[in-house]
Amino acid sequence: MALTYRAVVLALVGLVPVAVWPQGDTARWWLLVTVLLVGLDAVLAPSPRALTLTREGPGQVRLGDDTATSVLVTNGGRRRVRGALRDAWPPSAGASAGAHRLDVPAGERTRLTTAMHPTRRGDRRAHRVTIRATGPLGLAARQRSFEVPGQLRTLHPFPARKHLPSRLAVLRQLDGRAALRTRGQGTEFDSLREYVDGDDVRSIDWRATARRQHLVVRTWQPEQHRRIVIVVDTSRTSAGRVDDSPRLDAAMDAALLLTALAGHARDRVQVLAGDRVVQARVGGADRAKLLHDTISTLAPVESRLVEADWGLLATEVRRLGTQRALVVLLTPLESSAVEQGLIPVLPSLCAHHRVVVASVADPAVARMRAARETVAQVYDAAAAERTTTLRRRTAAALASLGVDVLDEPPDQLPVRLADHYLMLKRQGLL
Repeated sequence: MALTYRAVVLALVGLVPVAVWPQGDTARWWLLVTVLLVGLDAVLAPSPRALTLTREGPGQVRLGDDTATSVLVTNGGRRRVRGALRDAWPPSAGASAGAHRLDVPAGERTRLTTAMHPTRRGDRRAHRVTIRATGPLGLAARQRSFEVPGQLRTLHPFPARKHLPSRLAVLRQLDGRAALRTRGQGTEFDSLREYVDGDDVRSIDWRATARRQHLVVRTWQPEQHRRIVIVVDTSRTSAGRVDDSPRLDAAMDAALLLTALAGHARDRVQVLAGDRVVQARVGGADRAKLLHDTISTLAPVESRLVEADWGLLATEVRRLGTQRALVVLLTPLESSAVEQGLIPVLPSLCAHHRVVVASVADPAVARMRAARETVAQVYDAAAAERTTTLRRRTAAALASLGVDVLDEPPDQLPVRLADHYLMLKRQGLL
């Protein structure tokens, strides 16, 4: 049983007779009347057990967009049910209304919709749906909670997608769709055409020439179907916030742009996310589904306050295939974590693959280095200078092992990583 505001008002109204007849019996009689009325109202209130609840939505939504979820309330009883319904969601789900007015006639059904504007990436689950069915006097209510499962998956907003069209234009020139096909050895077969003066005689297809009774040469295009393995570090170093958003989200943004670009290039992309365990694994040959699957799979991945087991992650990379690949490690350039965990496993990786380490730099460090007007700012600048020196030392240690290192702010890292991928493709280094 639950009391409504009317019960409180009824109790306060008793102050009037107590003020007129200031006796103990007056207060006791009024209290007795109030208790009897509240008890009678609770007995006459319809039971919420007669209601059946089902949920529609919300499914998936991109962070920053709006969505909604609906609860269908069916009254299978013989009495009208009035009261309130509360659909409980975590605060980060951004549910606009905590409670709805409920009025369901007997044998009918109503729909109550809750607007949602999530504020964090990941999965958010509904707790319970609670119904208060008030009595005819509105003094008391019967209350019951229902388990009505609901899950909202908030996807990464993928802000770097605005750079995809310009990089796809460069890619079309590289793979030959918007430029001349290249001819010669060491490239991937494209088509046949008639021989013209200046063609490499090694490109002549003698079987096709015999069938067509004139010289035919093969044309080639840059090699495709390369392997791209993207490893997203979800350890404690990725939990730090950069410009009021997790460093992990910026790393995911870079991973998504590279996945989209390499998918259009018909490369085989595989994505891993993990620390001491693999939290997510994405792969597939269908480029139309690859980006969607990657965004959906990475959505619930969160940083954990543990050290990354790079031996485990390197083993997972080797299990994905023995063919030479471009391995992109999205991990912060934290000197202690890199020197103790990552550097020992890099020689074996670099022996079989081309390795790129991409790190999210904090723009606040650069601002601290530049501001030196007060004593406090000078100390901050000294700390920022030391941090920058350690990151440069770590980057140099990685470069000495043959690793390409990218250390850029969150808004620049996806673009720099995509451009680096295109440069490797242009120079035939994949």
